[in-house]
Amino acid sequence: MVIVTLQRDKCIGCNYCVEMAPAQFQMSKKDGKSVLLHSTEKKGFFTIKSHDDSIYEECVQAQKACPVKIISTKKI
Repeated sequence: MVIVTLQRDKCIGCNYCVEMAPAQFQMSKKDGKSVLLHSTEKKGFFTIKSHDDSIYEECVQAQKACPVKIISTKKI
């Protein structure tokens, strides 16, 4: 299982996550910040839990590319 978390409030809208993992992230037209698709929100953290291990590498690349370090990717 892959768990991806985005701390959206701290997003600066650089778009790197969308470039690295377009199937999981997109930019909001409303406020210019990243959106973690199909996520649930709890206390400002947006999380997806996926049984599709193929998303792991893209999400790790998005995590590494993020200049404000607000993306977390775990494989359990």
